[in-house]
Amino acid sequence: MKAVNTIARMSTLVRMLKKEGKTIGFVPTMGYLHDGHLSLVKAAEKHTDVVVMSVFVNPAQFGPNEDFDKYPRDPKRDEVMAAQAGVDIIFCPRSSEMYSEGYSTCVTVEGLSQVMCGRSRPEHFRGVTTVVAKLFGIVKPDIAYFGQKDAQQAAIIKKMASDLNMDTEIKMMPIVRETDGLAMSSRNLYLSDAQRRDATVLYRALKRAESLIFAGERKASVIKEDMKKMIVQKPAAKIDYVAIVNPCDLKDLEIIAKDALVALAVNFGKTRLIDNIIVEV
Repeated sequence: MKAVNTIARMSTLVRMLKKEGKTIGFVPTMGYLHDGHLSLVKAAEKHTDVVVMSVFVNPAQFGPNEDFDKYPRDPKRDEVMAAQAGVDIIFCPRSSEMYSEGYSTCVTVEGLSQVMCGRSRPEHFRGVTTVVAKLFGIVKPDIAYFGQKDAQQAAIIKKMASDLNMDTEIKMMPIVRETDGLAMSSRNLYLSDAQRRDATVLYRALKRAESLIFAGERKASVIKEDMKKMIVQKPAAKIDYVAIVNPCDLKDLEIIAKDALVALAVNFGKTRLIDNIIVEV
């Protein structure tokens, strides 16, 4: 595995790969890797010739009172895990190069970025789309892989790639969960033992929604209220949102007549967790 930390070196490698006719699969991450990230690598291995992973804790997607400074980082561990998983190139650019002095250009996807997580994190998705657009320009991937846990992010990036005629296919891969159902996330590290136990209510609430839909309930308001009642039984849980939306355009559904993305964001202490399922009707 090659480890690269400059844009110039990464661009040189990409030109060589393209000249050789190689296809590039790209897995963008903020590091502190877990099995969810590694599942994306396995998918990329199946469909492309070369797997590139980026590790970059992007300051532009953190709000002023969020956890940028304490976000978990372990570059050496990431390199070992990436190599063992089959990554061919790990790209770890410096923030000073990604956002050089005087940087003033941003990419925003209107509409999709203002709902769900965008309501409580208004600058977040602008930071995400800006850095992903930059990474796509550097890595020039044929296919980029994102996890379904960040389903809103994946929808936004897919829209960005389409609107800006980027020659990159966006694939959203299934959520990887712990044995008790909690979606894998680097932020799970922040949870106390009690919060970690309580956080399992998220997946149970999502599965409750699924069971209600399969049983014939079609009113989204009824399902969301049932989910909220489950979640608030945990004293540490503070709901940001519970949403039932169209998986493509993220518009709220009042009556569930087709596939639905059931999503939520809940704070446990200072840790904000997101999760979702897609229910096929």
